[in-house]
Amino acid sequence: MAKSLTLTVVANMTANYSEGLGNISSVQKVYKNGKVYSIKSRESLKNAIMVQSGMYDDLQTEVDGATQKVANEKLNASNCRALEGGYMYTKGNTYVRNSSFYLTDAVSCESFVNETRFHNNLYLAMTTAKSKNINLQNNAKDAGLMPYQYEYDKSLKVYSLTIDLEMIGKDENFCNEENYQEASKEEKAERVKSILGAVESLSLIVKGNLDNAEPLFVVGGLSDRKTHYFENVVRVENQKLVISKDLKERLAKGYYAALVEGDNFVNESDIKLELNPMSVTSFFDKLREDVDKYYEV
Repeated sequence: MAKSLTLTVVANMTANYSEGLGNISSVQKVYKNGKVYSIKSRESLKNAIMVQSGMYDDLQTEVDGATQKVANEKLNASNCRALEGGYMYTKGNTYVRNSSFYLTDAVSCESFVNETRFHNNLYLAMTTAKSKNINLQNNAKDAGLMPYQYEYDKSLKVYSLTIDLEMIGKDENFCNEENYQEASKEEKAERVKSILGAVESLSLIVKGNLDNAEPLFVVGGLSDRKTHYFENVVRVENQKLVISKDLKERLAKGYYAALVEGDNFVNESDIKLELNPMSVTSFFDKLREDVDKYYEV
């Protein structure tokens, strides 16, 4: 019987940034297999999905040392979508609930090559210099001229998402015989479909730039295992999707694959021939149907 919904996605997205040094920003990276790869962290991805899906629309926060999500008998994961992503509430009694869905880092398919971009606020400084009637070249500091630089990376990245369908809409911290609380079947289905909708059309803003992070290739479906089932079999090398025996065998167990046709992979014709993928729109429509059937709505 299905217990989860699992996806592994290949998308063209910008890495997020780690700590900066003055006016110098560097992308977040991970070291593996003797090479350095840029990443979009799982925390950054999860926040973007929660915001874009509307799951954070009912978010309530409180400061108790650090800012945290409010959770109590009246406001918990059974009636608050924002708490579906997990929480730790420490004011008074401490309550902890794990997230009902999990993400991996989105790791670049190719090793990182440093591309540094140099910028400045020249036009703003010129406007300030003119208003102050000063010479920009001689009084750059007074005009607020500030050069800055940052590493840039936008590349194919792979990440996985798994939703625990049995956990959606339940909160064991506030769930007992006297006060049993659980979201309706319709609400559970809507929460899952909201997350799927965000992944389908994921849009990120990085360094003030709009980043289309929609899936170019995606594989997955309902699963009887609560794990990232395709995490270890989806690989891209030299802009080619690796069509392995393991990938095909796992797909054959009732899962689906989808592809955006646009020569994003140099072996696109092989992908269509061997994996018979559907369109990304059809893929997510099918998943939404499966979710409705699972929750019997």
